[in-house]
Amino acid sequence: MQETIQPPLDAAQLAEAFRQFSEASAQLTQAYSGLERQVERLNERLTGLLAALPAGVVLLDAQGRVEQVNAAGRAMLNDGLVGQEWASVCDALLRPTETPAEFECGAADSLRRLALSQTAEDSAGGRIVLLHDVTEAWLMRRNVARNERLAAMGEMVAGLAHQLRTPLAAALLYAGNLAEPTLAPADRARCAERTLDRLRHLERLIRDMLSFARGEALGTEDFDVCELVAELEHTIEPVAARRAVRFTSRCACPGVRFAGHRKDIAGALTNLLENALQAVGEGGEISLHASNADGHVRFAVSDNGRGIDAALQARLFEPFFTTRADGTGLGLAIARGVARAHGGDITLRSNPGEGSTFVLDLPLPVREDAA
Repeated sequence: MQETIQPPLDAAQLAEAFRQFSEASAQLTQAYSGLERQVERLNERLTGLLAALPAGVVLLDAQGRVEQVNAAGRAMLNDGLVGQEWASVCDALLRPTETPAEFECGAADSLRRLALSQTAEDSAGGRIVLLHDVTEAWLMRRNVARNERLAAMGEMVAGLAHQLRTPLAAALLYAGNLAEPTLAPADRARCAERTLDRLRHLERLIRDMLSFARGEALGTEDFDVCELVAELEHTIEPVAARRAVRFTSRCACPGVRFAGHRKDIAGALTNLLENALQAVGEGGEISLHASNADGHVRFAVSDNGRGIDAALQARLFEPFFTTRADGTGLGLAIARGVARAHGGDITLRSNPGEGSTFVLDLPLPVREDAA
């Protein structure tokens, strides 16, 4: 098959082809210039948007270094962050709180509460970190919680008076017997012991009342969860042994650390364990199990006692409600207050005749995501 040979272009055809090429080139140049102007306008609008946003915006590169910070972000943190590692910035400026994804920064006289969130990595590996100043909302939440506690205390005044009157009257009665000159030494010793017992009950009631009224404590610290479980085991095991109760503990979250009020959390768990001891008799069993799942630390306190009726379960956490003659009725209310102060709660699983399990659930502060 013979190839078709195209005749060479003459001068007119070459000129026409060059003209068409020049027109296409001019159109492309014009379109490119238009795109450049659009990109420039978009950049101006983006810059203006970042400057006007009340939220802090931090742009990170693929290596986790700060590329850009808007004005709100610089006001919340510091100037001169560009080029620094974001993880180092977090360690230096942000302090975890009891609420997940919320951090404190600044000195005591200019304290800020910041909520932190970030996007997933983009195609280049960069991320965007958003900082929201929630200081006012946090102060409002704290004031609302304080007002709720004050309202609850107002409702409990009558109950408190009744709770104080009974052991005080008993203590006065026993103390009055001590003044009898004809009282036998054995009876005198027994009256003295009962007087002290009633006074200790009064002291415990007042201590629990103050804890409930305070509602929150200072002194947040970072502690190992399994070390706390071991400490509680050391405290409860001798008490259980004296009552012929089998106590077991297990921590299934080695290396997990929690930032919170360690003393208050230990006190809440101690209240739950003491209640479990009261629920079982000689030969009974109680246990403490700590686990870590879905970003939460869960402490489960279980017993094989008589269980709790459904009608009573709804009232167990009410202040001054107790089924024990020597109970203050504040232990579970305080424990739930501690849990909620850390963003968690306490739940109960119980059926009559099948024992009970109280679960203290605390969300872990999201420190790793902040970096």
